[in-house]
Amino acid sequence: VQLQAFGGGLVQAGGSLRLSCVASGDIFSRYGVAWFRQAPGKEREFVSFIRLNDGRLSDSRAYYADSVKGRFTFSRDSAKNAVALQMNSLKPEDTAVYYCARDPNCSFLWRLTLNRGQGTQVTVSS
Repeated sequence: VQLQAFGGGLVQAGGSLRLSCVASGDIFSRYGVAWFRQAPGKEREFVSFIRLNDGRLSDSRAYYADSVKGRFTFSRDSAKNAVALQMNSLKPEDTAVYYCARDPNCSFLWRLTLNRGQGTQVTVSS
């Protein structure tokens, strides 16, 4: 099973983007999914995590990095094998390549994730 991030782009500060994490198989009902990002010259950092309860977002608990809390929100994508990350009030410091991956142990650590795919570039202009 491979996860792939989509939906990046160029947006002005204060704007919004919606990223999707799509799986090649049905894993979201059983495993946690995390988003990470890596800005130029910086370490890859944790952004958010969610573990769906039997595929239902409403019964799940999400975790967010302090830097995005209140601005980023998980949502269930219309496709069965996808979850979305709604990013509002974007800031130039949110500029990075965003990746999604399976995080089975809720570690929030990139080195412990599985099923990683290609990232998607998010650029926020000031």
